[in-house]
Amino acid sequence: MNHSLTLFSPWHIELIAGSAVARLATIAASGAPHLVPVCFALVEGRFAIAVDEKPKREGELARVRNIRRDGRVTLLIDRYADDWEQLMWVRIDGSGRILDRGDAWPEALTALREKYPQYRSMELEGRLLIAITPLRVASWRWHEAAPPIVPPA
Repeated sequence: MNHSLTLFSPWHIELIAGSAVARLATIAASGAPHLVPVCFALVEGRFAIAVDEKPKREGELARVRNIRRDGRVTLLIDRYADDWEQLMWVRIDGSGRILDRGDAWPEALTALREKYPQYRSMELEGRLLIAITPLRVASWRWHEAAPPIVPPA
């Protein structure tokens, strides 16, 4: 078993697998937090985030610049519901790294395309890929006997 996976409890894995979006926090050059929503996949105990073909501003993305300068990152995955007994979150503090080509980690591209059908028609092989190795995990949920997590339709 990958050591990174031992950081997660079964309900963490269920929440991660059932969530379509996470929030990625990096550290800006000024020291301020930089937070963006991201699509992600958990692969081999690490998180993969594609820098995909969706329209973006010109130049290198701030999240990429930030990770290149300082690899400390946080990924937050949460579930909100009007029934607050369903609330839960997992925060992963980790080390981020930029892979210059997505095809350097083909398993990640496969997992991202399985999770997000939109990626199936995108050329991700030649694009940047963010890899996050979990170092610490913090979490909370309303109660230990929370019901199973149902992935979004």
